[in-house]
Amino acid sequence: MRLATLRTAEGTRAARRDGESYVLLPHSDVSGLLNSGENWLEAAAAADGERLADAEADFAPVVPHPNKIICLGLNYATHIREMGRDTPRYPTLFAKYDGSLIGAHDPITLPKVSDTVDWEAELAFVIGRAARHVSKSDALGYVAGYSVANDVTVREYQRRTREFLAGKTFEGTTPFGPELVTADEFGGKEPDLEIRCEVDGEVMQHSRTSDLLFGIADIVAYVSGIITLLPGDVICTGTPGGVGDGRDPKVYLKEGQTLRTVVEGLGETVNVCVREARV
Repeated sequence: MRLATLRTAEGTRAARRDGESYVLLPHSDVSGLLNSGENWLEAAAAADGERLADAEADFAPVVPHPNKIICLGLNYATHIREMGRDTPRYPTLFAKYDGSLIGAHDPITLPKVSDTVDWEAELAFVIGRAARHVSKSDALGYVAGYSVANDVTVREYQRRTREFLAGKTFEGTTPFGPELVTADEFGGKEPDLEIRCEVDGEVMQHSRTSDLLFGIADIVAYVSGIITLLPGDVICTGTPGGVGDGRDPKVYLKEGQTLRTVVEGLGETVNVCVREARV
């Protein structure tokens, strides 16, 4: 099943893809659906009613206001090498705030305070039920589904301190969507999917999600030992090699460029870079 959060004249609505249209669900967004009860998957599958055609779909972030956005750094060997880091023994975690999230086709805001804005294509997943001290063997049962994200990063701010957050949560920078593909589509297994990032049609990153250092089950087990994961929480799993900051010379996003992030079977985000007004 494919779920989305769509903007309508009355506000956002959760929706289920049905062929060439979306069935609107009685929830304001996908998080509302996930928090509606244990049988949310069956309820979403059975729902029928008002529809929007594909051409009318205006995608909000698939979960617009998650309780938590947890991200992993240094989680592909190729990215670890290009950044000159040691292989971590444990997942490298940092947070992001919901003000950074944008829809699959919304513009990316290049902040006026820096020109060092970089791309980071990522597989994202969303938690489907509360998880605390979950074992690795049970962890995938807590995943609602998978989506596409790009952890667009302001490198200058990321490096100002040891903590990553300042460079990772600039307003209006993180494409997330367009849909959530439910975990049952993958038969209870971790997905092995092609992941790709393009800037103005040039491929910058190309890998597979099976190359993750810490996989989905590892992440859920580890993070749930720290804090309770809640339905609608978003986890971004890290980026492969090919970022602009790892190149010689370094390359960063510019106004007017188009950033395209594709994960096999999940869809794509396509976002034009727009410079924040320098006043």
